Amino acid sequence: MAITYPIFLFLIFSSLVPILSLYEDQVGLTDWHQQYIGKVKQAVFHTHKTGRKRVVVSTELNVIATLDLRRGEIFWRHVLGSNDAVDGMDIALGKYVITLSSEGRVLRAWNLPDGQMVWESSLHGPKHSKSLLLMTNLIIERNNVVVIFSNGRLHAVSCVDGEVLWNKDFEAESLEVQQVIQPAGSNFVYIVGFAASSQFEMYQINARNGELLKHENAAFSGGFSGQVSLVSSETLVALDSTGLILLVISFHEGKISIQHTPISNLVEDAPGPAVIIPSSTMGLFAIRMNAVTIFIRVRGKGMLEVAEKVNRETTIGNALSISEGQQVFALVQHAGRDIRLTVKLAHDWDDDLLKESIKMDQQRGLVHKVFLNNYVRTDRSHGFRALIVMEDHSLLLLQQGTIVWSREDGLASIIDVTTSELPVERAGVSVAKFELNLFEWLKGHMLKLKGTLMLASPEDIAAIQYMRLQSSEKSKMTRDHNGFRKLIIVLTRAGKLFALHTGDGRIVWSRLLQSLCKSEACQHPIGLYLCPWQVPHHHALNENPFVLVVGRCFQSPDALGVLSFVDSYTGKELSSSNLDHSIARVIPLPFTDSTEQRLHLLIDADKKAHFYPKTPEAIGIVRREFSNIYWYSVEDDNGIIKGYALKSKCNSNVADKFCFDASELWSIVLPSESEKIIATVTRKLNEAVHTQAKLIAADQDVMYKYISRNLLFVATVAPKASCEIGSITPEESWLVIYLIDTVTGRVLHRMTHHGSQGPVEAVFSENWVVYHYFNLRAHRYEMSVIEIYDQSRADNKDVWKLVVGKHNLTSPISSYSRSEVVTKSQSYFFTHSLKAIDVTSTAKGITSKQLLIGTIGDQVLALDKRFLDPRRSANPTQVEREEGIIPLTDSLPIIPQSYITHNLRVEGLQGIITVPAKLESTTLVFAYGLDLFFTHFAPTRTYDSLTEEFSYALLLITIVALVAAIFVTWVLSRRKELQDRWR
Repeated sequence: MAITYPIFLFLIFSSLVPILSLYEDQVGLTDWHQQYIGKVKQAVFHTHKTGRKRVVVSTELNVIATLDLRRGEIFWRHVLGSNDAVDGMDIALGKYVITLSSEGRVLRAWNLPDGQMVWESSLHGPKHSKSLLLMTNLIIERNNVVVIFSNGRLHAVSCVDGEVLWNKDFEAESLEVQQVIQPAGSNFVYIVGFAASSQFEMYQINARNGELLKHENAAFSGGFSGQVSLVSSETLVALDSTGLILLVISFHEGKISIQHTPISNLVEDAPGPAVIIPSSTMGLFAIRMNAVTIFIRVRGKGMLEVAEKVNRETTIGNALSISEGQQVFALVQHAGRDIRLTVKLAHDWDDDLLKESIKMDQQRGLVHKVFLNNYVRTDRSHGFRALIVMEDHSLLLLQQGTIVWSREDGLASIIDVTTSELPVERAGVSVAKFELNLFEWLKGHMLKLKGTLMLASPEDIAAIQYMRLQSSEKSKMTRDHNGFRKLIIVLTRAGKLFALHTGDGRIVWSRLLQSLCKSEACQHPIGLYLCPWQVPHHHALNENPFVLVVGRCFQSPDALGVLSFVDSYTGKELSSSNLDHSIARVIPLPFTDSTEQRLHLLIDADKKAHFYPKTPEAIGIVRREFSNIYWYSVEDDNGIIKGYALKSKCNSNVADKFCFDASELWSIVLPSESEKIIATVTRKLNEAVHTQAKLIAADQDVMYKYISRNLLFVATVAPKASCEIGSITPEESWLVIYLIDTVTGRVLHRMTHHGSQGPVEAVFSENWVVYHYFNLRAHRYEMSVIEIYDQSRADNKDVWKLVVGKHNLTSPISSYSRSEVVTKSQSYFFTHSLKAIDVTSTAKGITSKQLLIGTIGDQVLALDKRFLDPRRSANPTQVEREEGIIPLTDSLPIIPQSYITHNLRVEGLQGIITVPAKLESTTLVFAYGLDLFFTHFAPTRTYDSLTEEFSYALLLITIVALVAAIFVTWVLSRRKELQDRWR
C-alpha cells in the first residue's frame, strides 16, 4: 500500500496538468492574427533567376522586410527601435541587405534569404549631418565596399564583415552634404554640398584610401535652397533661395561652373516658387509648381528645355538602368477612376516603353510613391512591374495592366478604435440597410452551380471557398446570441476607416475620409478620435449606427477642427464639416436624444465648450442638465490641473447658442521644481459594476467601494526622473501618486514612492487602480494597487434599516458631500516592462477581473486581479483562504499558459482594447500595433456555457441510461413488492 499511494497521487497530479494548457487544435478557433509593415518609403528589388523573387522594403514605422513578389507575403521582417529610423538601404553581393539607420550611426548587414543579421557597425563623427549611403563598384583587398557619409565623416566599410576600412572628416561647420557620387568606372567619389547656403563645395576623394584629391568651391549670390537633382555623374540641378531660378552646377574634372536660368524663361505664367522632385534620372529632372509638374531636359553646356508640362496629379518613380547607358523611369497619373502607368526612356521623352491603364479603388487615394523593376520576356523584350504606395499607406504590385496583389499596411498605424454591433437577423434577412448588389448575388449563384456541376476553374473554387467562409456561422454579418460577432472600426494615421469582422478579421469595408485628406482649406489634416455617435436600440432596429470621426487641420492644439459622420455598416461618409473653432478635447456625455444620438462636448483651445449635435432637442437636454456637466484639463508641461463647469453662452461676434463659456472651479498647481506630470488615467465610461459592496469574510464586515466616474489618477515624478531609466540616482528620484475628484478638486489620496521613476502605465477600474513603474533602489519593475472605499456608508449594515427604508444606499451621491474615504495599497515586483495595460470588461461586471498586460516582448499576458489584492498577507487565515486571498509573495507570478496571444507576437504593440460580449463569462480582446490580434477570453472560464469539446452524445446516452435504469428499477421494485405481499 505504501508503494501504490504515491503512484496514485502522481497519476492524479499528472492528469491535472493538461487542464491549465491550451490544446493545439484550439489555437485559431476564436482568435486571429494579421501582420503588417507600415507605409513603405524605400524599396529594392531582388529578381535574380536563382532564388525567390522578392522586394526588400523599409517603412516609416522603422521596419525592414522582404516580400514575395508573387503574393505579397512577408518572408521575414525586423522591427527596429522607435529611434532607429532607416536612412538608406541597398543590396550588396546579391545576398546581403545593407541598412543605414539611427541618423547614420548604425550600419547593418542582413542575410537576404532568412533575415539573420550578419554584422553591425557603429559609425561616429564630429557633428550631426545628413546621412547618405552609396553602394560602390570598388573592391579593396577582396572586399566590396559601401561608402557612407554621416555625422560629418565619410566612411568606407567592407560589405563582408562590416570593418571600417578608412574614414575622412569634413569639419566645416556650415557644410551640408547633398550627394555622394561615384562616376562609372572611376576609383574616386565626389562629395558635393552647400556651405553657408550660398557656396557650393566639391570634394574629390580617393575611394581606396580616403585621400583628398581635390577641393573646389564656388559662390552664388542668390543662395541655394538645398534641393538638388542629379542629372549626370558630374552635373546636378538646384534652385536658388527664392525658388524661381534653376541652377545647373557642373564639376567636370574638378572645375565648377554654375549656370542659372529663370523658370519664367522656360514656363510662361509660372504659378509660383518651384520645388525640385529629387531623382537621379540622367539628363532629365522635374519641378513642381503648385499642382503643375514640369519635366525639363538638360542639354550640353547646361542648356534647359521643357519636355512636358502636366497639370494632373503625377508621381515620378525611381530611375532604372535596363542596359549600359540606357535608363528608364516611371510616371503614374490619375485619370478619373483609373491610374495610368507610363515607362519612358530618360534620353527620349517621346518614346513610351510601356503605357497601361489600371482600374483603382478610389478609397485608396492618390499615388505617393512608385518603385520600378524590369524583367526580360520570352521574346527578349523588356517587361516592367511597379510597386506603388498609395495615400492610404496600402502597397500594390502592378504588372501587365493588373493589380497582382495588394497589402492594407495602413492598418499598421491605428490611431483609435471603437466597436459596433452587427445588425439583427430576422427570418434569415438582416434588418439593416445594406446595399444589395444584384450582379454579385447572381454571380454567387452561378459560381455555386458551376461547382455543383464540377465545371469550376481553380479561381472559381477559391471564390466559392471564400463565399462559404463568409457565410459560415463564425463570420456571418449578423449578431449572434452570445455577442461574439461585432465590427471593430479603426481609424488609421492616413485618415482611413476600416471595419474588421471579429469572426475572421476580414475587412468588411474601408473608407478614405475626404475630410481628412489634404485640401486648400485643410493642408495637413490629422485624425484624433473615433467615437460612437448614434447607436440604435430595439425601437430603431431598421436604422444603422454611426460613428463620429474627429480631426484637426494641423498638429497644433489651436488648429481648426474637422468632424465626419460615417455609417458603421456601409462605411458611407454621411456628412463632414470644417469647424470654425479648434478641438482640444472631446467628451462624450451620458445623454442621448430621441434619435439616440449621443451628445458630445467639444472643448477648444480657449476653454470654450461646443455641444453637438446642434439640434433644438440637444440644447434642451443641455439646459436641463446644465448644472451636472463638469470637465477638467491637465497641462503636463506646467503641472496644472483645472476643473471647469458651464458658465454662460459664448461672448462672440457670431451668435452661437451651442457654445458656452467655462468657469474655472478649482485648480491644482504642482511645484515645477519637484514634480512633473507623466501619466493620467480615468475609468471607462461604459464600465459595468455588479455590486458596490465587498464582504470581508474574516470579520464578517462589509466595505463599500468608492465608485465615481469623476476620479482621476495622476502620476508625477521628479523633473530629473522624466528621462531614461538609470540616468539618475535613487536619492534624486521619486514617484508621487494622486487620486483627485475632478468635480471638486479634492485630493482623496496621495502617496510617494521614493527612489522610483517612470514611465508609468496604469489602469483604473471600479474602485481600484493598478500602475506600473521602475524601482531604482531594487533595480526592478514594480506594480502597485490602490483600492479606495467609502467610509461614510459604513453604517448601512443593519438589515432592519434596509427593511424600513432608513438606509441611504440608493440616495443620490454628490461629489460635494464630504465623503470619508479609506485606501488600501500594496506593491509587488514584476519581471517585465510594459507597453500597454487594460482590464477585462464583461456585460454585467460579475466575472472576476484580470489585467491584460502588453509586455516588452509584444505579447499579451493575463494576470488575475487576486494577485494584486492589497489584503494579501504572508500567512492568511483559513477564512481568508476560503475567500480566495492568495498568500503574499514579493513578486507577481508569470504563468506561461496565461499568455492569451499563445506563441504569437503583436509587433510594435500600442494598445489593448476589451469589449464585453453578451455572454457574461467572456470578454473580447483586440490588441493592435504593427500587427493585429483578436481573441475571446474567459477570465474565470466559460462557467455560463458549454465548451465546444462537450460530448452531447455522451450526455444523451447518460440520460437514456438513467431513464432505463429508473424504469428497470421501478419494475423490479413492483415485482419484489408483489412477492412480499403474497407471502
